[in-house]
Amino acid sequence: MAFFSKLKERLFKSSSKLEQGLDAIVEEGADSSAAEAAETQAEAQFEALAESPAVTPEQPAPAPVPQPEPVAEPEPAPKPEPAPQPVAAPKPAPAPQPAQEPEKKSPGLLGRLMGRSAAAEPRRALDDDMLEQLEELLIAADMGVDTALRVTANLAEGQMGKKVSSREIKELLAQEVARIMEPVAKPLPIYAKRPQVVLVVGVNGSGKTTTIGKLASQFKGAGKKVVIAAGDTFRAAAVEQLQVWGDRAGVPVLTAPEGSDPASLAFDAMTKAQEDGADLLMIDTAGRLQNRADLMEELAKIVRVIRKKDETAPHNTLLVLDATTGQNALSQVGTFQQLADVSGLVMTKLDGTAKGGVLVALADKFGLPIHAIGVGEQIDDLAPFDPEEFAAALTGLEKS
Repeated sequence: MAFFSKLKERLFKSSSKLEQGLDAIVEEGADSSAAEAAETQAEAQFEALAESPAVTPEQPAPAPVPQPEPVAEPEPAPKPEPAPQPVAAPKPAPAPQPAQEPEKKSPGLLGRLMGRSAAAEPRRALDDDMLEQLEELLIAADMGVDTALRVTANLAEGQMGKKVSSREIKELLAQEVARIMEPVAKPLPIYAKRPQVVLVVGVNGSGKTTTIGKLASQFKGAGKKVVIAAGDTFRAAAVEQLQVWGDRAGVPVLTAPEGSDPASLAFDAMTKAQEDGADLLMIDTAGRLQNRADLMEELAKIVRVIRKKDETAPHNTLLVLDATTGQNALSQVGTFQQLADVSGLVMTKLDGTAKGGVLVALADKFGLPIHAIGVGEQIDDLAPFDPEEFAAALTGLEKS
């Protein structure tokens, strides 16, 4: 898939870090004498075969050649002797051929055995020391302590004591990551309720405005009638950015004077969306830090006002997270979930971090649906979350 190629290419900071770390862990603990032992054993086995009596029936083949010669000395003797010669004569001819075959086969067999040993991947026994190193590597990739311990424990199940290559470890790790992510990989649900209200929240600079523009464009392309409300009334740049996306997608953007009450704009936007028969109303909100009680209360006010128009709204509350914030994303989810009843996540800027493992930690801890991930600024750089593609890209594997 095109997006997987882009994800793998742009997630290089995370994948290369994990890939290099896994290679180093295996190589560091690999038994360097394993290949030499295999070569020595192969040579010994071949020598034993060469000296074995089982091989001697093939070697005496040249012996019939000298036997006819002593018999040939009495050639002047009576005619009975020419009879053995025609019998002995065919034997010397085929005799050299079987003698040459072992000479050709033997070096080829040994060469293949030695070549196979020399080309073998480094392997290391999966033991407690290796698991500890794996845990440290996953924690460094921002997977979090609890998740890293759980992943390595599951990875080691049934594998302890076995010698594994770095590729086998990557495959096991990718399988475990995909298993954790599978239950949360869900696209944004579309309901029959019209308008379906999607409230988009997040901290400053997380990529909310861009995400709204991309989602609106994609839904419009899918035949949905979309309306955007520029609820970040404190930042003129955010309104202008949304208007650019609206023009690009052919989606109307409702605005209010700078400094206006965001809750009032949300109320007016719902009225407009109902009148226009819109399928989706996407409401942008000002970026806010999760430790600012006043800003969080303002968000709660928007929700209360929306529910005056529709008690079931908002139907979706998307929390947009910046992957570069690492473990801080966990505290953001916890706070926003309490105050805004977050229903799903969108992770942006995965192309700018070496710590893509935070997405695994979020899935493991909260179990909230991950609707989409972003790896760039273009319209097609936001796509539905695919757990297998993400796991393969994170660990540096090629997706089959």
